[in-house]
Amino acid sequence: MSKNQIRIIAAQPHHRPDIIGFQLLMAMETESLQLDRNILEKGVQAVFEDASKGQYFVAVADETVVGSFLITYEWSDWRNGNVWWLQSVYVKREFRKLGIFNTMYQRLKDIVANQPEVMGIRLYVDKTNTKAQKVYQKKGLSHHHYDMYEWMK
Repeated sequence: MSKNQIRIIAAQPHHRPDIIGFQLLMAMETESLQLDRNILEKGVQAVFEDASKGQYFVAVADETVVGSFLITYEWSDWRNGNVWWLQSVYVKREFRKLGIFNTMYQRLKDIVANQPEVMGIRLYVDKTNTKAQKVYQKKGLSHHHYDMYEWMK
């Protein structure tokens, strides 16, 4: 499979089952976490119903959805623009190491580069997910001096 055979497109509602399946697999693979499917389905649906929450993209190879990612938005007063958070990245196991993430990331960079109101891309990665960290570093993403903290109920 060549990079030319991979298309990165804005996800449509009919892609929901693929996205939901990918998220279930990713949570288990990366954090040994069993997500509540009902909550996940509602969360994915919410993005399709309200574009202010984010936007999904899918990677398609030979009419098969082989990966997906979600973009969410953060307003930066320091930059007077949005920063896009790259989230929920998943590529089917049998399609890994074929350049699909590279194609997804390059497509996202191209979109951001052509939108003056978008200042850049951020992502977070589980500290134990060293495979993903190496991939992101190879793409030129830097591990800055910020650490993310959170409180979740």
